[in-house]
Amino acid sequence: METAWYQDWFNSSFYHKLYFERDEKEAAAFIGELIRYLRPEPASRMLDVACGRGRHSKILASMGYQVTGIDIAPRSIEEAIKTAPAGTEFFIHDMRLPFRSNYYQYAFNFFTSFGYFRTRREHDAAIRTIAASLKPGGCFVIDYLNVHYAENGLRHEEEKKVGATVYSIQRWDDSTHFHKRITISDPVLPHPYSYTEKVAKFNLGDFTEMLAYQGLQVQEIFGDYQLGHYDVQHSPRLIIQACKKH
Repeated sequence: METAWYQDWFNSSFYHKLYFERDEKEAAAFIGELIRYLRPEPASRMLDVACGRGRHSKILASMGYQVTGIDIAPRSIEEAIKTAPAGTEFFIHDMRLPFRSNYYQYAFNFFTSFGYFRTRREHDAAIRTIAASLKPGGCFVIDYLNVHYAENGLRHEEEKKVGATVYSIQRWDDSTHFHKRITISDPVLPHPYSYTEKVAKFNLGDFTEMLAYQGLQVQEIFGDYQLGHYDVQHSPRLIIQACKKH
């Protein structure tokens, strides 16, 4: 069976170089805003779904919460464990498969770490995993791109240089997905490597339906990392808070 694009790409050092060697202040500021809004109890248990190398998990742990990070990419989890502070644990895990039941007060999915699977059933399975992991009354926050904003601002060609690595990026979309082809040139590579990302065009209605099907009710919707008002045309993000029924 063909390997899904994200399994190789998310496990690549070039992926982290492109996306995560960035200013940590934005991530810390967003988490700060979110925690001020959610006001979790001290030492609350939190699940970071598709945690990558644990950037957000570690910020949450530094605030005194008990954080578990799960990710499908073994290299990411290896890196996360290397610098894991007290109060964190990390596991290689596919979000489509069950992971603990009625255990967490909060679950998070940051930085459009969703929408990658081939079928709606697989996405439903991931939401089921998250819903099942929460205690009754527990809350899930998902941070996704805003489809309408992304469609209007799609930059078709771009080149980025990070150190000696050059990323040539092509973007396009169709009725159901955004596509991004990333061609990587680097002195350490025998020839350029290419990966094509594919992210589903899930809108607020899609998420409301998927969440409700798993017993999660939408409580609040934000449009940016400052937790500003969500505007369907102009907000860069779609950030949803949904809570599990008691």
